[in-house]
Amino acid sequence: MIEGLAALYIFMLAGFTGYEIISRVPVILHTPLMSGSNFVHGIVLVGAMIALGIAESTIEQIIGFIAVLLGAGNAVGGYVVTERMLEMFKPSDKGSEQKGSEG
Repeated sequence: MIEGLAALYIFMLAGFTGYEIISRVPVILHTPLMSGSNFVHGIVLVGAMIALGIAESTIEQIIGFIAVLLGAGNAVGGYVVTERMLEMFKPSDKGSEQKGSEG
């Protein structure tokens, strides 16, 4: 019983701390910050797979499976956002192609 309350307390404290930290980040830094934290998504996914591997009851296996699905989606989504962000910084060749076709 006490371990469960301690885990709930740590979860609530981590959630509050994360919210406070992210809310103070300037808007222009959100995308680089999230793309730089993709390794954290991988660690979460590994933790979810370990939790699923040691699950014994059916409810633990269901929760572990959902955690693996959400962790994988989070990791893939982070890399997709990073790829889109990097595409924004590549120079476009559309302007040079249009000038060449006119002359």
